[in-house]
Amino acid sequence: MTKPTPRSSVLAIDAYVPGKSAAPGAARVFKLSANETPLGPSPRAVEAVRGMADHIALYPEGSSRALREAIGARYGLDPDRIIAGAGSDNLLELLALAYVSPGDEGVYSQYGFLEYKIVTLAAGGTPVVALETNYTADVDALLGCVSERTKIVFLANPNNPTGTFLPASEVARLARSLPSHVLLVIDAAYAEYVVREGYEAGVALVDAHENVVMTRTFSKIYGLAGLRVGWAYGPAHVIEALNRIRSPFNVSSAGSVAAIAALSDRAHLDAAIGHNARWLPWLTREITALGLDILPSVANFIAIRFPETPGSTAADADRFLTSRGLVLRAIGAYGMPEFLRLTVGGQEANERVVEALAEFVRSAPSQQDARANAQADAHG
Repeated sequence: MTKPTPRSSVLAIDAYVPGKSAAPGAARVFKLSANETPLGPSPRAVEAVRGMADHIALYPEGSSRALREAIGARYGLDPDRIIAGAGSDNLLELLALAYVSPGDEGVYSQYGFLEYKIVTLAAGGTPVVALETNYTADVDALLGCVSERTKIVFLANPNNPTGTFLPASEVARLARSLPSHVLLVIDAAYAEYVVREGYEAGVALVDAHENVVMTRTFSKIYGLAGLRVGWAYGPAHVIEALNRIRSPFNVSSAGSVAAIAALSDRAHLDAAIGHNARWLPWLTREITALGLDILPSVANFIAIRFPETPGSTAADADRFLTSRGLVLRAIGAYGMPEFLRLTVGGQEANERVVEALAEFVRSAPSQQDARANAQADAHG
């Protein structure tokens, strides 16, 4: 019996698997796997959602006009060049759907966000991976992957899951060097966390080029992940194309009012930035002191490398931490099986992670012990 068959490119997709959130048997769970803010949403955002609860029977305003105007006012941008979506993932999907046809190529970096591969395949395109240097996107490698078939280049800056970033000068070189028909998508989901000099989220490049788009989200520092609100800023012709294919009412009323309220609460935003600025270097310093390697991060998470010694691996650490209610993100799907990604949490969570990692390192077999055990096994 025949049955409907999806396109072959759809069947080639490995469905995105979010990080786990549970720790069976643990008395208390600290979810540090999804890069959510430990400060939660602004109280103004919560109150805004409560205030519109009696109106949820009504459809949202279809163009997210009030939200786009609030974003424009906050960043000094033309609201007509902004599009809102159900998270920035929704906008990445629309960009691929609008610009990638079957046979076209979408380029992204080796450890870039998995969504880039998914949306490229979903549009019928071919994903092309550019190698990274020291777990950081490499402009020359990206450019070296561009061909006549390339229609879109995705760049997460800062990158998830590594936390590394490209300085503004390098991103500008990438934009300047791309053929004019290739769309550069700068995914700046973690931009608000970056306090490093030399970083730029992408606004200036959008204003300078007709083939650059920047995407942002309210899911991370603004704490609205459950409401799914994102936005993109781009040339008028790109935004016009996306508006042709986006679903009607693709941002909920609750999401819109919460995002508008969150934008108005600068004190809450500053508190989140300050919290991360304190605990990101603390976690980096304390975990490095345990003898574990950490990738230099400018976001609200760190990637921790574990030895390949049996008993000391990332998988071993994951099980050990989960048993203590500490849930981190395994990132083997990114080609980084030796790493766990740790979200910066609240003070108690951060301190517990360091204490648990110290216990794990003390109890795990050393490489010397592992070699001795292997030799003993070999000799029967």
